[in-house]
Parts: sequence; C-alpha cells; structure tokens
Amino acid sequence: MANIQLPDALLVQNYVAGNENALETLIKRHESRIYGFIYSKISDRDISNDIFQDTFIKVIRTLKSNSYNEEGKFLPWVMRISHNLIIDHFRKCKKMPLFRETEEFSIFSIMSDDSLTIENKLITEQVESDVRRLIEELPADQKEVLIMRMYQDMSFKEISECTGVSINTALGRMRYALLNLRKVIDKHQIVLTN
Repeated sequence: MANIQLPDALLVQNYVAGNENALETLIKRHESRIYGFIYSKISDRDISNDIFQDTFIKVIRTLKSNSYNEEGKFLPWVMRISHNLIIDHFRKCKKMPLFRETEEFSIFSIMSDDSLTIENKLITEQVESDVRRLIEELPADQKEVLIMRMYQDMSFKEISECTGVSINTALGRMRYALLNLRKVIDKHQIVLTN
C-alpha cells in the first residue's frame, strides 16, 4: 500500500530495479484514464482491451530495455503509446478490407500488380525516347510551347507570359504542334503504345 503514494517516476525506477508491484501500482493508478481514452476512440470493448494490453506490453518492453527517459512524464508517454496503437489499428483496418469469397466475387478479380515489368519499362522508355525525337523535329515556337505545357506543366497563361505572346497564340502553337506530331506519326506509321 505504501507504493500508492509514490510518484510515477519513483515507481518506474522501482520497477526497473526489479519491483514488479511498482508496475501493478502504475497500471491501477492510470488504467481508467488510459482505457477510457482508448475506448473513446475505438468504441469496441474487445479491441480496446487488446490495445490497452498492447500498450502495457510496449511499456514493459521499453522499461525493461532501459530505453525510457521521459522522467516525470509517465502518463503522457503511455497515452502517446496508446494513441499510436489506435492509429495503427485504424490503418490496418483501412488497408485490409474484409472480402469474402462468393460465387459472384473472387478475391483474384481485384488483385493486380501495377508495377511495371522489365519489358513494359523498356517499352515505356522507348516510347518516351521516340516522342522526344519527334518533338525535336517540330518548329522551334511549337516545340517550346509543347515542352512548357507537357513537360513543365505550365498553364497557357504562364506560357503566354514567358514567351511574350498572347494566350491564343500559345494555344494555336500547341494545336499545330500536336497536329504536326500526328502527321509525322501517321506518315512513318510509328506505334507509340505499350
């Protein structure tokens, strides 16, 4: 019973020194506040209990490894741990939606690998290289507008200000650049797809 009056920092020191009862006192002292905080965010008793237990597992591991160095701030530190575990819980729920296999739905229908294969990467690089070569054949004023718009993501207003021409002229140059690119592609029967 003497432990109840001791400050948190001293109880932490006692626990690290081997007094298991000191941790029990700390848990009892702060359990309603920590659990209440967790439950207010989760609203599920079982999950709240799990997160509460996980919180104190992390607390014990940190204390046992002598990594705890927040002297006099035990409760805010534990609350931060529980807050991080709550965030982890919501991230996990969001990332791992529940799908059930049925006759109408197969999990394999939504699974895909969007990463480029080596072959697709090579094709993409070749297409980009071909497009750059084609752009080089455009008249200088059309090439300038096309590069500013497509590669530098500039608006036609910005292009107009930068080149000293009207917005309509910039739009016209872009239009002619695209038409000329199409003509060259059609003339040489170039395929720009992967």
